[in-house]
Amino acid sequence: QVQLVESGGGLVQAGGSLRLSCAASGRTFAFSSYAMGWFRQAPGKEREFLAACNWSGGSTNYADSVKGRFTISRDNAKNTAYLQMNTLKPEDTAVYYCAARTYSSSPYYTRSDEYNYWGQGTQVTVSS
Repeated sequence: QVQLVESGGGLVQAGGSLRLSCAASGRTFAFSSYAMGWFRQAPGKEREFLAACNWSGGSTNYADSVKGRFTISRDNAKNTAYLQMNTLKPEDTAVYYCAARTYSSSPYYTRSDEYNYWGQGTQVTVSS
């Protein structure tokens, strides 16, 4: 089992920045072999893929909606993944989730059903 806990969400003004963290525990001896992803879900909308990285963080994949503004990274020594979010917009308001795909390290999976462990989510609110 893998437990994921997100942190770093909050209220920020448009144009501001936040960095989300996702700490893994449990089967963390294999953390460095997982693909990690970030998704978000706004009220009344489907869960949306944002970014993913491979085991080292050296290969990444981004949704067009966040490319150039968001950066995914990871620190395998700390069993933690990050999402740096810059130039935030009101439409970025959502609950943000991290996810792990433990049976593959590819960052090119973008459907939520392709990830087998999820955090509980952290709220990000961007005011205009």
